[in-house]
Amino acid sequence: MRIATWNINSVRLRVDLVTRLLDEAAPDLLCLQETKCEDGKFPREPFIERGYTHIALSGMRTYHGVAILSRLPLEASEIRHWCGKEDCRHVLVRLPNGVEVHNVYVPAGGDIPDPEANEKFRHKLAFVGEMTAWWPDVRRAEQPMILVGDLNIAPLENDVWSHRQLLDVVSHTPVEVEKLTAMQASLGWVDAVRHFVPADQKLYTWWSYRARDWAASDRGRRLDHIWVTPPLAPALQGARVLREARGWLPKPSDHVPVLVDLDL
Repeated sequence: MRIATWNINSVRLRVDLVTRLLDEAAPDLLCLQETKCEDGKFPREPFIERGYTHIALSGMRTYHGVAILSRLPLEASEIRHWCGKEDCRHVLVRLPNGVEVHNVYVPAGGDIPDPEANEKFRHKLAFVGEMTAWWPDVRRAEQPMILVGDLNIAPLENDVWSHRQLLDVVSHTPVEVEKLTAMQASLGWVDAVRHFVPADQKLYTWWSYRARDWAASDRGRRLDHIWVTPPLAPALQGARVLREARGWLPKPSDHVPVLVDLDL
């Protein structure tokens, strides 16, 4: 089974890029974040035509939104909300083989890494903290689960272009890394991409729109992740960050797809 995650930054604006990914990479499941689209306006037809007939949505106008496109039947789907906000950041599905897939879009957190001065940063920390407590309360580490999405945190030193220079930049601050590390530890989640790419190697999934030449400057961050619970770790077969998608025209997302293959 191949699963992919991609913050598409408006699915209707970039529907052609999504179909290109489906045609070229052929994931069995594609999890999208920041779809920025109400469920009734989601562009289903191009995906259904390609065999992705099972679709789970949690969308809203203009902001946020998550979606799962699947060639595999979905036995169940559920929408979850966090921090008392119905802001469409988490949809989960269960596959016929019993694997549960969670597609999550963690808040970006604004620009100021101070929860007292920045409500958006406070919300981000609370979101991750609430989810961390939820996992062991309602799920078990023995359950086969996959967590994917734009988690908006680059936890390792080589997940950013400069560890030292980004220590006080939202997405790589010590408090965020501590929060995400605690969530990963909550069920012993395995980082599926770092399972294949050693921690001493640079690895990015996001490059800012502000850079005139993103490839030349290469000031990236790894914000997009795929985790699996321990029972699925032996099934991991490979992982790929589709860096070239950052240059797909005419309007690329600032994130690129991340793909993981599992032998299930």
